[in-house]
Amino acid sequence: MKLVCGLLLASIVVSISAAQEKMSLTIEQSVEIGVKNSHRLHSSQMTVQAAEARSGVSGAARLPSLKFGASYTRLSDVPPFSFALPAGTFGPQQPPLNLTLSPIVLNNYNLKLSLQQPLFTGFRLEGNNEAAGLNAEATKEDFERDKADVVYTIKSAYWNYYKAGEFKKVVDENVEQGKLHLEEVRNLMRQGMATTNDVLRVQVQLSSTELTQIEANNNVHIAMLTLNNIIGLPITNETGISSAPDSTLAKDSVNVASLVASAIEKRPELKSLQFRVDAGEAGVKAAKSGWYPQIFLSGNYYYSRPNLRYQPTEDRFRDTWDIGLNASMDIWNGGTTSRQTEEAEAQLALSRDAFYQTKDAISLEVTQAFLTLQQSMEKIGVSEKGVAAAVENNRVTNEKFKMGLSLNSDVLDAEVTLLQAKWNHIQSLVDYEIAKARLEKSIGR
Repeated sequence: MKLVCGLLLASIVVSISAAQEKMSLTIEQSVEIGVKNSHRLHSSQMTVQAAEARSGVSGAARLPSLKFGASYTRLSDVPPFSFALPAGTFGPQQPPLNLTLSPIVLNNYNLKLSLQQPLFTGFRLEGNNEAAGLNAEATKEDFERDKADVVYTIKSAYWNYYKAGEFKKVVDENVEQGKLHLEEVRNLMRQGMATTNDVLRVQVQLSSTELTQIEANNNVHIAMLTLNNIIGLPITNETGISSAPDSTLAKDSVNVASLVASAIEKRPELKSLQFRVDAGEAGVKAAKSGWYPQIFLSGNYYYSRPNLRYQPTEDRFRDTWDIGLNASMDIWNGGTTSRQTEEAEAQLALSRDAFYQTKDAISLEVTQAFLTLQQSMEKIGVSEKGVAAAVENNRVTNEKFKMGLSLNSDVLDAEVTLLQAKWNHIQSLVDYEIAKARLEKSIGR
């Protein structure tokens, strides 16, 4: 009884494990899982957080800073500062006097609280803070760009997996059809209506198709491993797919110009570069700060033992404070400010050039993606007609062969034609889905 229960429990565990490892995903589920597990997106997100932190640090430089310090010093013993008054200085009865003006305090304790507030830095702090904030916004757009790339990669892998699976099905059908045809030819040979050469030709073609079947099986497995790897699942998972290409082609009235305009408005690459152009302008403003005075308000609170502002010196804690306005200006710094300004202006020019180059590249990319999608739509219609014609040709040729009205070679040619027609149709459907995903990515959708 215990053995039966143990075997039953083990079978349940194995069944649960198998169910956990085997799943069937839609295209939407694959994208969701892939985006969640993407190391590239996690790295991009960390870049965003780092940029936001730098922006916060830059903004903090404009706020008052408050610092506390403490120190202890042990001094070497020296004679105190003293002098002697002769007898009779203040009256005939006065004896000689030894006066100590400042006693020696060997243990010194100092506590200090300092406050500093920048009042004017030649727009350096404002420029740096603005540039850091804009660069942080640029990294957010970089994250959106990376996300779009990841989504497109997942969709491509998904549809390539679908293509490999559908091709395997077609090849499997072709193998079964070849086996049936081989059996028919053998029967005809027994009746004296076919030759040994006819049988051998069918066997050769069947062998070639079975080799293709082996490659198709391997391609399906590789496509599954690729999809698992891209979406962050263990490569040992038996992942299936349940989505199929949309056979209803959308007849949108959009044109290339409207798509390009939409891409220019929405593409994260352009938004990121625009933020960097604005950050470059802020960087130029910060670089020019050396031409202006730097003004700071500062204040200090001291709690010291002894406090040297109190005379004579006393070995006890006393508090004092001070407040001041500090101003400085570079009269000559070897041309540092000029060089820094030139560097910032050059970086700004580079950012502007990158913006316009990317804008032109996006216009070309959208146009190419649109034309590729249109071409894919046309191929689907043509390939559907090709499959229908190949199916009918194969049927008619087989019927004629059975009646002795067509040759064995005609049947073999019809099977090859049908296989190629079905493959062309599968390829056109997948190409359409990938082209659609590429166009969506290119316009920032």
